[in-house]
Amino acid sequence: MMARLEPRGQPPRWLSPLLTVVAVAVALLIGGIVLALVGGDPVRSYLHIVKAAFGDVGVLSDTLVKATPLILTGLACALAFRMRLWNIGAEGQFLLGAWGASFVVLGLGLPEGTPAIVLVPAMMLAGALAGAVWGIVPGLLRARLGVNEIITTLMLNYVALQWIQYWVFGPWSEGGFQQTKAFPQAAWLPRLADFASSVPAFAGLTVHLGLIFGIVAAALLWVFLERSRWGYEIRLIGDSPRAARYAGIDIAKRLIIVFAISGALAGLAGMSEVNGAVHRLQDRISPGYGFTAVIVAYLAKFRPGRVIVAAILFGALILAGREIQPSGVPAMIQGIILFTLIVADVLVRYRIRIERRATAEAPPRAGSAPPTAGGSPPSVPTPGIAGGEG
Repeated sequence: MMARLEPRGQPPRWLSPLLTVVAVAVALLIGGIVLALVGGDPVRSYLHIVKAAFGDVGVLSDTLVKATPLILTGLACALAFRMRLWNIGAEGQFLLGAWGASFVVLGLGLPEGTPAIVLVPAMMLAGALAGAVWGIVPGLLRARLGVNEIITTLMLNYVALQWIQYWVFGPWSEGGFQQTKAFPQAAWLPRLADFASSVPAFAGLTVHLGLIFGIVAAALLWVFLERSRWGYEIRLIGDSPRAARYAGIDIAKRLIIVFAISGALAGLAGMSEVNGAVHRLQDRISPGYGFTAVIVAYLAKFRPGRVIVAAILFGALILAGREIQPSGVPAMIQGIILFTLIVADVLVRYRIRIERRATAEAPPRAGSAPPTAGGSPPSVPTPGIAGGEG
């Protein structure tokens, strides 16, 4: 018996969502087995994650805070992946966005007392522009020189981290520590807790304006991809570059623009984190949001609306997973989910066909002639007769 992959052609619409759910379930099952092998209780661990992330309004608020940067970085990856551009650099673009937003407060020398209506939009613009610039670099290299974007985006993540570390350990360091001084309160994104005097139920809730940024960005990206000519061209390039060239689409130009928008979304995520949650720049401001965003985008099948749901689920895993021991279990579960999603994606495109391998006939012995239909040995041809020289 042998197995081989056979293209499905046009798979049914229900197959992809079904296999996605199955893939996540299998990943959780494998994670549970690993937890059991290291002496943990898988059922209690998973119930703890649910309770610690969704148990009440307060922890749900904290989950949404963790999900906010994942929504924006997930959208950044989903847009690039939709065009079959493998942007693995959302982490670096996130860091540059956080740096760009910080530069407005720490580098421009704005007068003290600058109002929030000036500071916050300026930091949003600076963060998005910094992320876009970091995204354009691999876009130009791919469009003009054909350099693989996986390598360049991955390498630029580490360049971005070194850039951040230079500033937080050097010119912007607070007392030699790996962080800057706290931003003025006018630069903070408003939180629900800030309105507790008017709505007492908001007391202690940490959800900030960055969540609205993510939801609005998802809606705009959906309109851009599904209801615009540019979105159709991006999807066409992702599905069939040859057909896009035949249609006269400038692929290189679209590629650079998509990388710029993708970087801007990741940069906006960095701005929302530094302004809404941390309120200062740190070298470890990201626990890996840009890398987790790859899994979020894959789980969402590159659909903007689904990115929000997937980001909330992974925000819950990040928040509650900090209390699970061993500490590497949440990252392990994320990796297993990515692996099973890739397998599910292969099964959407191909079906597995099991075939019986044909039995090979035994080769004839040396010096023996093959048998005839009647079972008697064949006659030896005589010269001048059929088969001879005659």
